[in-house]
Amino acid sequence: MEPSPLGSVDKALLTLDALGRAGADGTSLADLAAEVGANKSTLHRTLAALRHRGYAEQAEDGTYRLGPAVLALGSTFLAEENLPALLRPALDALSADVDELVHLGVLAGREVVYLEKVEPQRAVRVWSAVGRRRPAATTALGRALLAAGPFDDDELARYADTDTTADRLRNAVSAARRLGYATETEENEPGIACAAVAVLRAGRPLAAVSITAPAERMTGAARDARIGALTETFAEHLPVGLSIAAASRRS
Repeated sequence: MEPSPLGSVDKALLTLDALGRAGADGTSLADLAAEVGANKSTLHRTLAALRHRGYAEQAEDGTYRLGPAVLALGSTFLAEENLPALLRPALDALSADVDELVHLGVLAGREVVYLEKVEPQRAVRVWSAVGRRRPAATTALGRALLAAGPFDDDELARYADTDTTADRLRNAVSAARRLGYATETEENEPGIACAAVAVLRAGRPLAAVSITAPAERMTGAARDARIGALTETFAEHLPVGLSIAAASRRS
């Protein structure tokens, strides 16, 4: 690896990496210096600068750990307004693989809000728009997000509506947890079916991504290919630190 163009900045970044690996228990100045490859006096000044900006903190026993500014930075980077640009390469790769309409959505109360869509080469006759809201209970996006979240049966029942009863929603979420993906067929538009996976950060649902296609292309081998693209192609193109929800049993 080529040497860093600015050694002091490089030492600060290496220090942050080491503090991240140390976890919540933190690490001593001596151990940190050994890991980073810096003398203690130099590292002490680096840590002072990181503490000044909230990127590191020192516990009462003298150990150092990451500060709250690191978490805030990650949260800002992964805010809803940044997700379309952040996930666009993965969305493009997914749409290109299956040549179908792809949506990105997040939960907003009892609804799903569509943040982004990628159109396929071939036309898909479905009403779709960024900013559109739909009940979470009736959409594959919403079901994937509910399945990935810490919702019990009583909490799920609050998402039910006249189109999707509590029992039907619980069954759909249970299936999504078992399989790792959620589905809906002609529940929102005649002739249209969807499959979706939740996007996770540190095990928590951040958003969901779906494939929307004519119902006849979401059966049999064609359906399996599209599910495979969601769980493989899309997952492979996600940024570092993000993943898709795991299945308890693939089938």
